Amino acid sequence: MKKAKIIYWSATTFIFLFEGVMPALTSHTELAAEGTRHLGFPDYFRIELTVFKILGAIALILPMVPARFKEWAYVGFGINMISAFIGHWVVDGLNAETFFPLVIFGILALSYHYYHRLRKQVPGPQASYAF
Repeated sequence: MKKAKIIYWSATTFIFLFEGVMPALTSHTELAAEGTRHLGFPDYFRIELTVFKILGAIALILPMVPARFKEWAYVGFGINMISAFIGHWVVDGLNAETFFPLVIFGILALSYHYYHRLRKQVPGPQASYAF
């Protein structure tokens, strides 16, 4: 169980930092705005995406958040990563940068897998608080 907790918290912390903290700190920069425009999205989408990324990251990292909200956060991040892969593929073609969202998706899947693995080990409604 200790190994599972370490893997879960490592993967989840990475997702929190990469999908929550980093967008919060950099989404207002010209580089971020240009990246969104490059993919053909309007500027308001960048702001909306940032808000939902921050909320999702907070939902994943806080143990007292109900499991249902965590599930939706995982789904949202998964859709985001798959959409980022497709967007980069369509606009830029296949290159190393195109596959980066799939790497993040893999780390997200690892977090999700160990989230459920740890929940199964703790009985009752307090399962989400236990780890």
